[in-house]
Amino acid sequence: MPFDRPAPDLAKVIAAWEAWEKGEETPGRVLTNMKTAGLAEVFKELVATGWVPTVPTA
Repeated sequence: MPFDRPAPDLAKVIAAWEAWEKGEETPGRVLTNMKTAGLAEVFKELVATGWVPTVPTA
C-alpha cells in the first residue's frame, strides 16, 4: 500500500520556526519538524509559481 504524503501544514512549519527562535528546540529537531510539516513542498510550490522574496522596508 503506497503512502500518500499529507498536504503541507504551514501552522506546523511556523510553530517549528518559532520554537527555534525561542531556543526551545535543537536545530536538528527543528529541521525534522519542518520536514515532516511539508516545508519542501512549500518551497517547490513557491518556485513553481514564480514567487520572489522582497526586502521589507522600515
